Amino acid sequence: MITYFVEVTGVYLGNTLLIGDSYSTFEGAIPEGYDSWYFKAPGKNTDVFKKEQTWWYRLFDGEDNILIRNESYSGTTICNSVRPQYSVDTSFINRFDKLINDGFFEKNKIDTVLIFGGTNDSYIDSPIGENQFDNFNEEDLLKVLPACGYLAKRVSFAAPDARICWLINTELKDEIVDGIIRNAEHFNQDYIRFTKIDKLSGHPSVKGMLDILNAVKEHFEI
Repeated sequence: MITYFVEVTGVYLGNTLLIGDSYSTFEGAIPEGYDSWYFKAPGKNTDVFKKEQTWWYRLFDGEDNILIRNESYSGTTICNSVRPQYSVDTSFINRFDKLINDGFFEKNKIDTVLIFGGTNDSYIDSPIGENQFDNFNEEDLLKVLPACGYLAKRVSFAAPDARICWLINTELKDEIVDGIIRNAEHFNQDYIRFTKIDKLSGHPSVKGMLDILNAVKEHFEI
């Protein structure tokens, strides 16, 4: 088995909040009760079995780049059309609203917010809808693109001075990719559209984690 390690220098993301799904999970590194895809015990579905092999762990050094919270939950959607086994509370938008309601942003100064989602919305065929930037109702938030608009607006409200960047997976539906990009541009937020991520069982392998890391480094001109 080949293990890829790189040293990250010169990255200045500051205090960072990561909002994600399975691609950003690891056993013991996410909030208690959240489902993970990656575990310490080696499995047949992946060659990632150390958190040190994940893209996000390699990015944060605990000094200039501090991961304040890894708000990642395997299998979750951005919108409120969730997998049958999950509560609507697991969606990105509801988890983010809970952070606001719990006073997370009052307790923590956040310099960067990374949003890495849309994979499950695309995979389970959540309704896509149209880009929407205001005046959301419950029906709107069942759809992917209105939910992205809602999340973008809420993040800007909660962390008005933070740099906000959407990470866009490969193999998503084109309508979701294009909609996330339009959404980011409308709210003056960054985005990274990945062109390659090596995968095993639909999830980043050790090499895929490096693909993600390198794209993030390139975007932030590291």
